[in-house]
Amino acid sequence: MQRLAWLIVCALFAHCSSAFAGAQQYEPLSASVQTALSRAVSDTAPTNTAFNDSMEAVDWLVQMSNRLEKKIPEREARLELLRAVHYEATRAGLDPQLVLGLIQVESGFKKYALSSSGARGYMQVMPFWGKLLGRSEDNLFHLRTNLRYGCTILRHYLDIEKGDLFRALGRYNGSLGQAEYPNLVRGAWQSQWSYAKVEIAQR
Repeated sequence: MQRLAWLIVCALFAHCSSAFAGAQQYEPLSASVQTALSRAVSDTAPTNTAFNDSMEAVDWLVQMSNRLEKKIPEREARLELLRAVHYEATRAGLDPQLVLGLIQVESGFKKYALSSSGARGYMQVMPFWGKLLGRSEDNLFHLRTNLRYGCTILRHYLDIEKGDLFRALGRYNGSLGQAEYPNLVRGAWQSQWSYAKVEIAQR
């Protein structure tokens, strides 16, 4: 029943023309947490892939690219985003499909999305994070920087909430305790971005 509710919410969202951008709330952090998060968002280029093997990479990228084509028609731009999402989500210990669902709800896959509260980019990251982490020069519209921040912030909120995704998503959107946003993200994740790995028969 709960899954059906998520699907209904997601279907309703699909007919909306604007994204459901919110705003993370500023909260004082201990020095140790600030240091850990600053290291986590350090924008060093990935030197490897998060995929287990090349067949899995091809399968995942083809499936996700086909679903994203209407939002991002240019193939190379789609693949660049998808590779970055998979890498940054996996790096942060998140499901890449969850992150795709969150991006859909937050920005509608618009790289230069800017909310009324000032949240920026694909994952609608608030500018105060750069200042808080001593990285004010970071460009939150840069693809990989935005994803690095967004995934790190969601991971941080999950840790605070001891793995409670509902509450972590509420924190991410600045709507803690309200059901609408977590349900939208989970609905998009499960109905539009779910992924079943294709098993290759062994000869």
